[in-house]
Order: sequence, then C-alpha cells, then structure tokens
Amino acid sequence: MDVVVVESPAKAKTINKYLGDEYYVIASYGHIRDLPPKDGSVRPDEDFAMDWAVDARSEKQLKAIIDAVKKADGVILATDPDREGEAISWHVLEELQRRKAIKDKPVRRVTFNEITKRAVLDAIASPRDLNKELIEAYLARRALDYLVGFTLSPVLWRKLPGSRSAGRVQSVALRLICEREAEIEVFKPQEYWSVEAVLETAKGEAFTARLTQLDGKKLDRLGITNEAAATAAVEAIGTSGHKVVSVETKTQRRNPYPPFTTSTLQQEASRKLGMSASRTMQVAQKLYEGITLGGETVGLITYMRTDGVQLSGEAIGQARRLVEKDYGAPYLPKSPRVYKTKQKNAQEAHEAIRPTDLFRRPKQVSQYLDKHQLRLYELIWKRTLACQMESAVVDQTAADIEAPGGRAVLRATGQVIKFDGFLTLYTESRDDSADSDDDERRLPALAKGDTPTHKGTKSEQHFTQPPPRFTEASLVKKLEELGIGRPSTYASILQVLQDRNYVVLDKRRFQPEDRGRLVTVFLTNFFDRYVEYDFTAQLEERLDEVSDGKMDWRVLLREFWNGFSSAIDETKGLTITEVLDTLDQELGDHFFPSKEDGADVRLCPSCKNGRLGLKLGKHGAFIGCSNYPECRYTRPLAVEGDGEADKALGDDGIKQLGAHPVTQEPVSLRKGPYGFYVQLGEEAKPKRTSLPRDLQPQDIILDSAVALLDLPRDVGAWPETGETIQAGIGRFGPYVRAGKLYQSIPKDESVLEIGINRAITLMEEAKAKAPRALGIHPDDGIEIKLARGRFGPYVEWDGVRANIPRGTEPSTVTLEMAVDLVNKKLAKDGGKKPAKKAPAKKAPAKKAPAKKGAAKKPAAKKSAAKKTTAQKPAAKNAPEKTGTDG
Repeated sequence: MDVVVVESPAKAKTINKYLGDEYYVIASYGHIRDLPPKDGSVRPDEDFAMDWAVDARSEKQLKAIIDAVKKADGVILATDPDREGEAISWHVLEELQRRKAIKDKPVRRVTFNEITKRAVLDAIASPRDLNKELIEAYLARRALDYLVGFTLSPVLWRKLPGSRSAGRVQSVALRLICEREAEIEVFKPQEYWSVEAVLETAKGEAFTARLTQLDGKKLDRLGITNEAAATAAVEAIGTSGHKVVSVETKTQRRNPYPPFTTSTLQQEASRKLGMSASRTMQVAQKLYEGITLGGETVGLITYMRTDGVQLSGEAIGQARRLVEKDYGAPYLPKSPRVYKTKQKNAQEAHEAIRPTDLFRRPKQVSQYLDKHQLRLYELIWKRTLACQMESAVVDQTAADIEAPGGRAVLRATGQVIKFDGFLTLYTESRDDSADSDDDERRLPALAKGDTPTHKGTKSEQHFTQPPPRFTEASLVKKLEELGIGRPSTYASILQVLQDRNYVVLDKRRFQPEDRGRLVTVFLTNFFDRYVEYDFTAQLEERLDEVSDGKMDWRVLLREFWNGFSSAIDETKGLTITEVLDTLDQELGDHFFPSKEDGADVRLCPSCKNGRLGLKLGKHGAFIGCSNYPECRYTRPLAVEGDGEADKALGDDGIKQLGAHPVTQEPVSLRKGPYGFYVQLGEEAKPKRTSLPRDLQPQDIILDSAVALLDLPRDVGAWPETGETIQAGIGRFGPYVRAGKLYQSIPKDESVLEIGINRAITLMEEAKAKAPRALGIHPDDGIEIKLARGRFGPYVEWDGVRANIPRGTEPSTVTLEMAVDLVNKKLAKDGGKKPAKKAPAKKAPAKKAPAKKGAAKKPAAKKSAAKKTTAQKPAAKNAPEKTGTDG
C-alpha cells in the first residue's frame, strides 16, 4: 500500500474514492511548517539560512502521516500543481526524512490539473521528482516576504506609531489606491456642453446625432464650454433642411475572449456576480476539490490558480463538439482556437480554468450546487465554450448630417450585428462604464442624400469627472498589467489592506483611510525604491527566473538584502520631527483643505494663535497645536473615530475571520465580559485567546488570530538553564516563562513578535525577582528565602515575613542577617507566627429531593456558629490561563 499526501481533507476524500484500497490518502491540512514569527528565522549573515517550525496542530497531522508512512510501501506526494503545492510536498518530505520515517521507501511526486478519476490515475502512472527550481523560487519568495515584513514593519512602528505592518506587494497595492485618491482630490472639474439632435427617417425610425463641427471647426468633447455657446450651437443646427452628406460603414470581426486565468476570473466575477476576490477563490476551490453529484464526488473545474490561457487538446475537441451540437455549424470555426499567454512573467504553464467536462451543463448540476457555486460554474462554462466559437461580425456605421446653411455638421454612429457568433453565449463586462457607448447604438439604414426630419435639439451641461476609484476588478487588472504580485495572492492582499484599516471598500470601490495614506507617504519618501512599481515588477521577473532555473535564489536574496538593509540603516537617525515635516508637507492639503472664505485652516480654535499640524502619539497620528503644552487642543484623524473597536464586529457581535489553515475550523473575533478575544471552532468548549494590549480588535486578521490561538509559542532556549522559553497570554496579560519562572511582557512589546534576545533579558529580570534561598534556620531547619514584594524586598521563614531595611542592597543580605530580621519581627508580634489558613472544604453533596408524601425530618440543631470556609490563595508562579470566557 502507498500513502498519498494531499493538502485538504476534501481533496483527500475525493481522490480516495478513485484510487481504492491499494492507496491510503491523507491530508496535510496545508503547510505543515513555516518560519516562526520571531527574529532570526531567516539569517542573511548565514547565507539566508532558515529555521522551520511545526506548530502544535500541524504536529498532530504530521504524526498521523508518519504513522501511515511507517506501515506503507511508498509515498506519493500529490499536492497542488503550482509553486506552493511543490513547497508543501517538500516540507512533508523534509520532515519525514528528518524523523527517519522514509528510510529506503520510494517517494514520488505527482500532479494533476483536475480532480477526475482519469486525471488522477494518469498522474499516478506518470510520477516525477520534486522540482528543485520551484522549491527554490518558493524559498526566495518566503524569505523576501519575511525579511521585508520583519525588518520594515518595526521601522514603521517606531517612526510612525499607529501603523500596522508593511508587505512587499501589499505596500505597492496600497500606493496605487492612495495615488488614485490624490488624483481625485486635486482634480478640477471643467464645464462642457453636449448638443444633440433627434432626427427621423422617412420610415419613421428615430435616431440621435451629435454636433461635431461648427462654423468649419471640429469640436472635441470640451469644444462648447458654456450655456451661451450651447444656445448658439442649437440655433445653428436649425429645425429643417438636414441632409445626409456621407455614410461610412466598416465591417469588423470581434473575436471571443480567452478562457479564464485566476485574475480574469476574479475581475469578471466581481463585475458580473458582485463577488469579492477572496469569495471567488473560496467558491472556485470547492468546485475544484469536488462536488457530490448523485453519489459520485467529482471536481467540476480545473485548478483555479493559473496564469495560463491554453487549453488541452481534449478540452478543445470537447468544446468544438458541443458548439456544433448545440449551436450548429455556422458557430463552429474551421480550425480550433489556440490561445497563448501574453504576460511575460506568467507562472508555470498551467492550463486555463475550465470545466472538467463541458457536457456537464450548468442546468444539469444546478440541483447539487448552492447559488454562488452555480453562478461561478456557469460563468466559467460559458467563457470556456465561447472561446471556441466563431467570431461575431459587426457593421460599424457613421453618418454625417449637414444642417441647413452648412454651419453645423452632426454625426450619428451605431452598429448592426450581422452575425452574433460567440456573443450569442457570452459578453464580457466593462470597467467603469458609466454611459452607454455610442458605437453600440442601433442605427437605422441611412444613405447619402437622405433628408431626415428634425424632431428637436437639446443641449446638456456636463462636468469632467475625476478618474474613478479602484474596484477589486480594476485593481487586480492594474496589478497584473504592472506585473506586480501573483494572481493567486491578490485576494489575500486586498483583504489584508481592509483588515488593517488601510483602506475601506465603499460602494465596491477602494478608498484609503488616513492611516493608509500616512503609511504610503512614509514609505514613498523614505523607502521609495521598494514601493516603486518598476522595481517590484522587476523583482517578480527575477523570481520567475529562479523558477525557470536561470538564477540562483541566494544570489537574488543577496542583491536585494544588501540594498534593503542599507535603506533600513539610513532610517536609524531619522527623527520624529523629520517624519512629521514630511507627512505635513505631503498631506497638509488633505487634512487641512482650504475654505471658500479664505480663512486660515491651520489656526488653532482654542488658543487662537497656534498653528495646527500633524502630531504622532503612542496610538497613532492626530492633529495638535504648535503651542503645546500651553495649549492642549487636539483632534483625531478620521481613522481614529469613536467606537472603532466595536465596529470590528458584525451585528451579531461576531466577526468571522476565515478557516484555520490546519484544522479548517472557523476562526472568529468576539467580545466577552472581560474584553475582546479570538475563538477557534464552535464546540461546547472552544479554544479562546484574549487580545493582548498591543492589538486592536479592528486590526485582527486571520493570520494574527491563528498566531494568538497557537500560543504559547516556543521562543528559544535559555542558555543559563537549557529550558525552553515560551511566550503566551495569561490572566494578567502577555508573558514569557521558563519552567516555573514567569515575567510579564511590557505594554509596548508584542507577544507575537518578541525574539529570543529580549526574552532572555526578561527572564534574567524574573530570576532577579524570584525568591532566593539563603539557608536553613538554625533553630528548626526550615529554609529562609529572600524575595521581592509590592513594598520592596523581604525575607521569609515559616510564614513570617520581615522587610529589609531601606538602603540595604538585597544582594548583600546573608543568612545571619535574615535570622536576625525574622527574630525581630517575631519579637514585635509577641512571638506569634501567623496562623496557617485551613484548606478549602469540599461543598457537601446535594441531597436528592424528598419524595412526595414523605415526612420531612427536622433539621439538627447546631450549637456552634457557622465556620467560614477559607479559600486557598493561588500560587504566585502558577501558569496563567490562555483565553477568556465569552
């Protein structure tokens, strides 16, 4: 028997049905290990050595894989057919080898573009080795993202308080949104007028013609700029005597669109179905992994993360047969259509997204799919079939009509579809199409010399419009055009920007928040090279060269790191004043827009002579007066509004963050009587973790929630004792611990980010405060300890505590001194030791209720007063609980 390893349990379930008893299919639940979120996980000084860690939940699944492999004859790695899938297989193999579970058993790698029985069996029959180049490309990308995030984000936190994080592609996407908003703010609308006449043919067919020439001059869109000019133009057109002076017709062939890639699917699903990029990928993942159709589980579409537009020969043949059967020979081109990827940095040559069986029509599977699955499947099915249909034939017609006297010329445009071709099945949506296109109007047949009847002329005032804000579709399209990022990552990038309150999606368009604009201005001024569009695109090309085996991945990292680390070093001397001056200069017009009455918008309304400007506080930027501290006037930026934390939750008091990458259980943000917390699953006693002080509810995303739920985490070894230092959250907040020794993490430090060096420092502080044995009391053999309390250091013996005199250094206290302090304390208290508290008594068991009709026994009289049960105090160094009650 061979063990087959895939990513998801849904995929495992489907494939297991195809392979039978000779194979055991098991899921890794995604990546089984990752770079630990701490300093030093990637070490540039050691030629970019990386530390990989298996978290507790992955450890459980990895153990199940190892147990299965030990009983198997061989291992088949069948993760997804892309870079990330190759990396998952590599991680699994590395751990199996490290734990000596493989030994001499054969290991094979197989991939399939669709989860159907034929595709899976063909893949099993044609195994290969792991692709070294794809693995190295993954390592390069993972190292880059780690180095940028863990190096640049702390700079943001120090120099720009209130900012959350910075990412390699995320920051560039944010820049696009912010720059578009800046264009909108400086845009000055211009007035213009359109003049149109309604005319009618001899057959009574009405059409509209637009004024294009006046007094021998051609008019562009802004040719008429005021009402007076528009009125004069209407008069020049007249009311009768119009004549068609020319008719021009051009026949055009419109070819069908290529089948879907990841990005074009996200764009079209956004435009046509109103689905977000992340929602589109979730639904597509389910269609790919398998839907149960009448008792049989089958993948309905091919792999949905691809840049390729090519189709297999089998798919093309199937599409052509279906076109001829359903639409007839006129709709079938003489030869198959072959599409090639134009994008120069496209990923590995995967097939386009298509149905696994085109003869499985949407109507036939509608009863097995939910609303979103059906709509997306139908979109993919139509696009795929249409790409193999005949072109549409369209006559584009333009007719010039001269007004009486020849002062004005009008133009009527329109089209006539002579053969609809693929348009009978599929028409692609347009971006930002506010008005109907004149070229798509239907125009009646016109001939030179015709004299249409004038039915009226109208003029209409317009104003030029600023460039539109990005939608999800247009932003994805722009990122792809620039060659930035990867289509498979666009959905998560757009979600992160929203989760971190850098942008807000309003009426399906991205609008930057003030926090996002501050981050963008900071990065473009102090790290300009690393958020440049060309630089980011060129870096993507270099990464693709690694995938193609044309470049060594460590060479790429060295070239990047040398420049990037130097840029980071240059910011060490950057002062808050310099940052503020830059932000104020770049965003002053945004935060202090001029008033129509010319009043000074910077004048402090409180002291009347101070100047308002940007200030940076512990929790972010705000507006303050230059006369501080004499004048304490402040006002928040828009992003710092009241109630922001509670707005993070939905109407039901819960915010769903997504599925845990390992267990697939839902992860949510909630609020209980003791504050906000994240929760895993919906069981009776789900795992919960409180939010630390440095994390705001509105900033919590799936990644940070998973990291919190996985606490406590191992930070590293304490060299002094060899014990493992862990970081976690307890009832008193974030802490680090080693053995029974605990120390709180300061408020301005993160439990998720703290590194081993800082953790060791905190543990040394904890050790200094921990009770220290001084020796044995000479009278009774009980140990005397030196400890620190709320009111200073003290010595303790058998429950007796004696404070150390002021001015005495604790490290100089000896056993003799301690005995003397204890004796003096006893003498002061009359020689009495403090009474030891009695252990807590168990509550008496509840008596069964008396049966009806039974006589009640009289209660026994108590002569003594009731004793109060003593409560046992919690031990000082008891482990803190992780989580909170909801």
